[in-house]
Amino acid sequence: MNQYETVFILTPVLSDEQMKEAVAKFKKVLTDNGAEILNEEAWGLKKMAYAIQKKSTGFYCLLEFKAEPSIVNKLEVAYRRDEKVIRYITVKLDKYAAEYAEKRRNKYGKKEEA
Repeated sequence: MNQYETVFILTPVLSDEQMKEAVAKFKKVLTDNGAEILNEEAWGLKKMAYAIQKKSTGFYCLLEFKAEPSIVNKLEVAYRRDEKVIRYITVKLDKYAAEYAEKRRNKYGKKEEA
């Protein structure tokens, strides 16, 4: 199993409930296909560098997971089918990126506890 990280941008016109439902839908696609979700971060509403579909802001979400390579294609098909998703990118993490992601998770986890 490889470790992946996916970031997707949701349209800014969604309510908080709709955004959470969309994130839950993509998490369900991963877990139904046997992926293990390691981390989930909602970065919130951010300004984009350039307008996409005449929108200058979007809800950014990050999911980090371990899965077989075939699952990535299923996830990206789900992104393409959902009109709430403006952009997405999924990358396979090498061992150095995976170590960095783990350090980052631990750092943010300690801040939340304090």
